[in-house]
Amino acid sequence: MRAYRSAEMAMRRRTQESMAMGENELLVLRFLTRSAAANSAVTPIDLARHLGVSTASITALLDRLEKSGHLQRRPHPSDRRKVLVSSTTHADDEMRDTLTGMHARMMQATRSMTEEETVAVTGFLDRMRCAVADLCGRSGTCCPTAQAQHSSPLSSDAAA
Repeated sequence: MRAYRSAEMAMRRRTQESMAMGENELLVLRFLTRSAAANSAVTPIDLARHLGVSTASITALLDRLEKSGHLQRRPHPSDRRKVLVSSTTHADDEMRDTLTGMHARMMQATRSMTEEETVAVTGFLDRMRCAVADLCGRSGTCCPTAQAQHSSPLSSDAAA
């Protein structure tokens, strides 16, 4: 996991450097891309909540992205008090050019996995996500996939 996280962090740094952006700028563009694919409108407040930052911080971030040609703001069609934010074609093209190779390599790495391997890896990642998010500690119970493992006959054999 440490080696994977290290490689992922290095990839994020390379992406940030190639696009001349910080982590939050990239997170905004990814959020806007996913929202556009879901045909969902995005306001600056949505972005501030997503990043967990103040509206003043998001305004400064959006100003930078707008100045660099990566996003556009437009009035909300039915609420004059709101502004909608979307990525530009330039941003979409740049992200696609930057990330297409990495996505292809990731897909190639997973294509040859068997159903059994896929189930095992997915279960492991679900348990790790739960542990890292401290979902078990906050709820007082194990994560559902971890709970299933604890109650299986194999887990008692492994513990013995």
